Amino acid sequence: MEENSVCSYLRYVRYCIDEQPCIPTITDWNALFVFMEEQALLGVGFHGIERMKKEGVDVPRNVLLQWYAVSEQIKQRNVLMNKRCVELVEMLKKDGFESCILKGQGNTVLYPESYSRMSGDIDVFVLPVGNVNFNCGISIGQRRKVVMEYVRRRFPLAKIRYQHIDYPVYPDVEVEMHFIPTAKNSPIYNRRLQRWVEGRMAEQCHHFVELPGGAGQVATPTVEFNVIYQLSHLMHHFFDEGIGLRQMMDYYFLLKARNGLGFRDENIERTLRYLGLYKFAGAVMWVLHEVFGLEEKFYIVPTDEWRGKLLLEEIIKGGNFGHFSGLTDHSIGTKYFLKIKRNMRFVRAYPAEALCEPVFRTWHFFWRLLNG
Repeated sequence: MEENSVCSYLRYVRYCIDEQPCIPTITDWNALFVFMEEQALLGVGFHGIERMKKEGVDVPRNVLLQWYAVSEQIKQRNVLMNKRCVELVEMLKKDGFESCILKGQGNTVLYPESYSRMSGDIDVFVLPVGNVNFNCGISIGQRRKVVMEYVRRRFPLAKIRYQHIDYPVYPDVEVEMHFIPTAKNSPIYNRRLQRWVEGRMAEQCHHFVELPGGAGQVATPTVEFNVIYQLSHLMHHFFDEGIGLRQMMDYYFLLKARNGLGFRDENIERTLRYLGLYKFAGAVMWVLHEVFGLEEKFYIVPTDEWRGKLLLEEIIKGGNFGHFSGLTDHSIGTKYFLKIKRNMRFVRAYPAEALCEPVFRTWHFFWRLLNG
């Protein structure tokens, strides 16, 4: 993809969410559509089309109809996802679990146009209650065992991973039941992260928000918890296969929701350093400023241009969650070595995570065989 084209597309992304930028010049509508599709931003992109029409731009009719049709599909998908989230939470409560919807539909409430966010699957963190009480000190291993048994009573072949187990309870929406919200490759930082998370998850399961369209209430993480959790999630996926602009936009609106609660908040900065997230946070701040125009008052750390450029390069190359990086097109064995080759590029920027990634992935492979 040519650099001039990428700059043009990024200006369009900024135009879609910011009332200040000038109208971007679009010379290839089809290429723009493909870029926004790869970055899972078509719903947000339609807002830009509507704005252009209001500001007198002659948008081709076929382009307008194409984006409108996709926008309606995204809206209907969000309506379905909200419905399923509420149903799932009620089902889990009836079966003895407290729960918290991670990312996804919880992020839609932060968007100016909640139905514009392209949804994925449902990630739900669960806490057993009753006989197995979280507050009495249930371990991650105990929680994993309880949740696994619950899922496999209905779905014996459900696939398990270190963080979650698939729960194919709906034919039209994928659900992942999380034992832990996120993880890190470095065993030292992962141990710290899990301790940090464990002391806060009960609170997250009691933080309720109203989903759009009167769908109902679900628990979602607080903004302050999400600032750390979603950053850790972004970093984990960065070393797995990649992240895209949709994930960056989620984090942009999350930081905006904090209403600029202090540049370089000492508590957050200390936590980021403790969890090995500080350098990556600087890269994210740079990308959010360069692409979306995030103002300094919303930063959680100073921008890091060098690491930010490295991050943005991977975002453009890989698209939404790295699905267009080409890594997924190979066999498991080939993909294993391609990931090692890719992540060795990041050793200088993030030595602990980059060097530990192949070790974690190898351990995880055998762990899944034992627990599969």
